[in-house]
Amino acid sequence: MKTRIYTLLIFMLVALQVEAQDKQTPPKGGEPKDFTLPEKEVVNFDNGLKLVLVPYGSIPKATINITLKTGNINEGPEEVWLADLLTDLMEEGTNANYSVKDSLSGMGGNLNIGVGAHTTSLSTSVLAEFAPEAVKILADVLVDPKLPASELDRLKKDMNRNLTVSLSRPGTQARKEFFAELYPNHAYGRQYPTTEQVNSYDLQDVKSFYDKNFGAARTTVYVVGKFNAEEVKSAVEQKLSSWRKGQKAEYPVAEPVTNATVKIIDRPGAPQSTILYGLPVIDPAHEDYIALDVMNSLLGGSFGSRITSNIREDKGYTYSPGSALVSNYKTGIWYENADVTTEFTGASIAEINKEINRLQNEAPSQEELQGIKNYESGIYVLQNSTPGGIIGQLNFLDVHNLPESFLVDQVKNINAVTPQEIQQMAKKYIQPEKMTLIVVGDKEKIKDQVNETMKTPAEIKK
Repeated sequence: MKTRIYTLLIFMLVALQVEAQDKQTPPKGGEPKDFTLPEKEVVNFDNGLKLVLVPYGSIPKATINITLKTGNINEGPEEVWLADLLTDLMEEGTNANYSVKDSLSGMGGNLNIGVGAHTTSLSTSVLAEFAPEAVKILADVLVDPKLPASELDRLKKDMNRNLTVSLSRPGTQARKEFFAELYPNHAYGRQYPTTEQVNSYDLQDVKSFYDKNFGAARTTVYVVGKFNAEEVKSAVEQKLSSWRKGQKAEYPVAEPVTNATVKIIDRPGAPQSTILYGLPVIDPAHEDYIALDVMNSLLGGSFGSRITSNIREDKGYTYSPGSALVSNYKTGIWYENADVTTEFTGASIAEINKEINRLQNEAPSQEELQGIKNYESGIYVLQNSTPGGIIGQLNFLDVHNLPESFLVDQVKNINAVTPQEIQQMAKKYIQPEKMTLIVVGDKEKIKDQVNETMKTPAEIKK
C-alpha cells in the first residue's frame, strides 16, 4: 500500500515539474503585422472644404465625422472653455424645422459633438443607406446651429458644477498647475477656467467664437464604412459647398518653459500624494518621435514598464502609475503620473529618477525591448481597425501636417528601434534636472520628503 502511495506521489511531482516547465516556455509570439491604410477618395471643394471617403469593413454602417481645425487652442486668456460652451449649445440642434435627435435616432445613430485642444467634431454612425441623409443633418447643425439663448444659463451652471467637482480632485489640481508651469503664455497652459469666467460668457461671446473660427477652410468631412459614394458626395455638395470659407486654420505655436519647478499643493489629511513629473519634449513631426514613443512605453507607458514594475509591483507604493507622451502642435510633453501612499512620496520620486538614470546609463536588452515593440505594434494596429480609429489617425496627420507614410510605416519604424536608440532617447530628452514636479498631498507629511529627494525647497501652494 505504501509503495503505491509513494509511486503516486512521485508521478504527481514529475507531472507538476513538467507543467511548471511548460508554463516557463510559452510559445513564441507572432510577427507584428503592418498597418495598411484603406484606399480613400478625397474631394476638394472651391471653398476649402475637404471630403474624405473611405470604404471599409463589411458591417452595413457608416461613420460620419465632420472635423474642424479649431478648438481650445484658439481660445484667448479670457475665453477658457468658450469652445466647450459653443459645442454644448450646438447639441441643441439646428434652426432647420426638424428634430435632429429624432431624425438620427431613426437611422440608428445619435449626435455627438466634442471639442479638444486642436479640433472640434460633429459625428454619428448610422445604417449604410442613411449615410447621405445623416451628412445633411450634421451639415445643418454645423452651418446653422440653433444656439438657443434660453439654454445658456443652464449650460453654464452645468459647466460650473462639473468644474467645481473636477477641481476638487487631486489629479485635476496637479494637471492644472503642471500645464500652467510649462505653458504660461499659451492655451495649453489654461486647462481650466474660473467660475467667474464661465459666468461672464454671454451668447454674443459664443457667436463671436463661432464666426471667428468656423468655416469651410478649416473643415474636413470623413465618411468611413459602407455607403453610396455618389449620394454622399451629392449631399456634401448640396449642403456645404456654398458655406462660407472663413479663415484658414491657424494654431498659435507654444513656447514651453523648463524652470525645474518643484511645487506642493497642500491637501491636508490626504492619505495619498498625486505626483506629476515631466518636461517639454518633441512633437510627432520630429525624426526621433517614434523612438521616443517606444522609450516611453518601456520606461513608464505600459503595464510592463520599468517604473510601473518598480513602484507598483516591487515596492507597492502605488496601484496605477503611468507615463505619457503628449502630442501638441509643434511641441510635446513627457510626464510620469502616480498616486502614491503619503509616507512613500519622496521614495517614489527617487525611484522614478532611478529608473530614468538606469535607462540613460544602460541600454535595455534586446529581449526586453522586443516585448515592448510587440506591444506597441499590436496596440497600434488594433486601435486603427475601426472606422473611428481610421478617422482619428487621418485627423492626426492633418493636425500635425504629417505624410501618410507616418501611418503606413509606423509598425516597421517601431520594430527598427534599437536598444542603443532607447538609451539615447532617455539621455537626450528625459532629463530630471530640467523636469517640473507637482505634488498634491499633505504638506506637513511630504514637504521634507520632497525637499530631501529633489535637493531643492518646494514652493507651497494652498
